[in-house]
Amino acid sequence: MDNREKAWEIPYGTRDFLPQEAAEKRAIETAIAKQFNVWGYDEIVTPTVELLDTLTAVSGSDLEPHMFKLFDKNNRTLALRYEMTTPIARVAASRMKEEKLPLKLSYISSVFRYEQTQTGRQCEFHQAGVELLGSDKAAADAEVIALAVSVMKEAGLNDFIICLGQVDFINGLMKECGIQSRDKNKIREAIEKRDLVGLNAIVDKAELSSEAKAKVKEIPLLHGGKDILKKAYSMINNEQSKKALDNLSEIYNLLEAYEAAEYITFDLGVIRDFSYYTGMVFEAYTPGLGYPLCGGGRYDNMLTDFGRELSATGFGIGIERIMLALERHGLKKVKNQRDVYVAFATGKEAEAIKAVQKLRQAGEACELALGPSTEPEAEDYRREKGYQQLIFIKNE
Repeated sequence: MDNREKAWEIPYGTRDFLPQEAAEKRAIETAIAKQFNVWGYDEIVTPTVELLDTLTAVSGSDLEPHMFKLFDKNNRTLALRYEMTTPIARVAASRMKEEKLPLKLSYISSVFRYEQTQTGRQCEFHQAGVELLGSDKAAADAEVIALAVSVMKEAGLNDFIICLGQVDFINGLMKECGIQSRDKNKIREAIEKRDLVGLNAIVDKAELSSEAKAKVKEIPLLHGGKDILKKAYSMINNEQSKKALDNLSEIYNLLEAYEAAEYITFDLGVIRDFSYYTGMVFEAYTPGLGYPLCGGGRYDNMLTDFGRELSATGFGIGIERIMLALERHGLKKVKNQRDVYVAFATGKEAEAIKAVQKLRQAGEACELALGPSTEPEAEDYRREKGYQQLIFIKNE
């Protein structure tokens, strides 16, 4: 490979959006931003680069190996943001103390994770989401889930499900079963990865009663309609898990009022991949994709790590994954607006400029020729570029 070919490369895990892809991406982001606004969420923009200590301030965070790191002139370690929740928690804890609660914040940003790339996920990808800060009520959780449903519909999807779980159900059950600390993380990791074989092997080796082992093995299988909650209630004898199930019931009832319950299925094996979730968690899936379109949940302890006690809930949705889902579902793609191509004969350039400016002021999407041509040449160009109409300024 010569130097010129190397100059054409882009870094691992990044991509170019060509004009049609960029138009589709922008249309999705615009639709999502509109939904955030009509639901009462204010947009926030944070730096692409943060201090590494800020991004790793969250208790139990093990994200550093996946971060892109660099140094400033003072030799402080910086990192590209790994996700948006931590930067927003920093802002809320440090610069929005006087704002009336709850804080309802939205974002559409790029984030960076150094990992093996896959379909629908690069090292740099684009994400939209909301954070609702300052309420510990089920109504707040129901609102962000209902908003996630609304966003996916507005983006053009109609075939998806929300898998709803509660981390306190699992935490309470493991405590009730007497699972030792050394086994908890292994069990959580196996449940998160849906590794039933691995989970069974871990549980079989644990020093537990046969009844406790059966309960833990059952966790990933607890998915379905409202009957799953009844089954889960019958399995447990601890207040933590019961309160978690009560919480899910309350959220579901509110989602019925939002007319969003038809998209909900309970999945008590959903625990998400971040360590900071403390209550309700959810993931959205659509046929044809083996990974979630969006996900989120309640994280009541994060802002404490920044010196402010504030309950919080929210979600993030992947823009590239929405684009991929729309493509695989064969749904209508956005087309660039191409209304009029304005061309001109020799000596008519000034007249053509006036004509095209008048059209643009009227909201037409126009392209002006950069030099004189014949009318047949202009018509060929119009057809090739996909403009609906040709205006050709002729010599009289």
